[in-house]
Amino acid sequence: MGTPTGVTVSPLPDPPSTALRDREQAEGYVAMVCFKHGPPRLHGLELEWTVHHRADPSRPLDASQLSRALGPYSPQTINPHNAQLHLPAGCLVTVEPGGQVEISTPPSDSAADLVSVATADAATLADLLDKSGLVLGRHGADPHRPPTRLLQVPRYEAMQAAFDLIGPQGAQMMCSTASIQVCLDAGEADQVITRWRAAHAVGPALVALFANSPDLDGRHTGWASSRLRATLGTCPPFTLPPEPTDDPAHQWARMAMDAPVICVRGDGPSWAAPPGLTFSAWIAEPAAVGRYPTLDDLDYHLSTLFPPVRPKGYLEIRYLDMQAGAQWVTPFALLAALMARPSTIEAVLGLTEASAGRWFEAARHGLSDPVLREAAGKVVQLGADSLDQLDLTAAQQARVLHDLELRVETIATSQRRSA
Repeated sequence: MGTPTGVTVSPLPDPPSTALRDREQAEGYVAMVCFKHGPPRLHGLELEWTVHHRADPSRPLDASQLSRALGPYSPQTINPHNAQLHLPAGCLVTVEPGGQVEISTPPSDSAADLVSVATADAATLADLLDKSGLVLGRHGADPHRPPTRLLQVPRYEAMQAAFDLIGPQGAQMMCSTASIQVCLDAGEADQVITRWRAAHAVGPALVALFANSPDLDGRHTGWASSRLRATLGTCPPFTLPPEPTDDPAHQWARMAMDAPVICVRGDGPSWAAPPGLTFSAWIAEPAAVGRYPTLDDLDYHLSTLFPPVRPKGYLEIRYLDMQAGAQWVTPFALLAALMARPSTIEAVLGLTEASAGRWFEAARHGLSDPVLREAAGKVVQLGADSLDQLDLTAAQQARVLHDLELRVETIATSQRRSA
């Protein structure tokens, strides 16, 4: 890429310890920080909901009303002057571009404690909204309103401008979708490849099993998971699942270098990146921006990538639709149980061999797809048999097992309809 006329590299170089001047250096950093090794013992959750007016769910949200409802828990993206507090059980609230609210738990080595913390803070969040006439959504996508960006901040303005050049899915993903994100340790060095493969391989079956976003913007889309459809189409191929590999760390690092730069942070109101600029091109031609990128820029770049599973030093599994009420507990517990021990992970890979690549079929057809339906039934049985690997309380486990039984009935009903 040539040097734009009139643009020069900044005469004040970045500190030598943080400036990135060659691709190999940047790839090594990504591989190191995104795939940290260690015993697979911690869990985390990010729960996201659309927000609606109780009296009229199709009514647009107002940023100031949402900020007032959240009060001291309101993040600075929506209330810049607020010194944000954590919710009583320890979760932090964030607000997404379209006004979706999200709670993020602290990591925990106890699945039971994690469920209790998230349940308590989700209830607190619902109570806060209720006092302002607002309610949490019950689906993985907003079934009532068009995608409308509530947050007018440079990051999201740059993201939407970049994604709008590709298609409408980026705006839908940013402003109209809600997911369950399950965070699990990447594992010891000799486990990472298998855990990475299993987290992806089981994805289509779980997407089909928990698809919960058939409607978007007041219409039936024809997709079981309109949320995943929007995500996959936001910035392909970088929002698509990767090909199977024996070296996921370096595969991810190479992909990050080839991905477009969405935001270049600065002091001004616009963070838009030069069109077509990839991170590797920024390193090779710093004049495109006016300076070399830094490690901080690279960390920020990684936060603008949205694949089904995102490595962040742990595995952030992003492909599950939000469920109604407290039903998010079931997909979390099922996924955590399936990933709890090496023998179960190997079984997952075997049971999902035929379904592992069927991401679009899962988003489009859900359990109507016979291959996914068969895999989902086997995965549910394996997960139910493996729940004892988690430290769930008796009441939590009973609730999950009951919900899984209902899912099995749904699978059977779908099979009868297709016969």
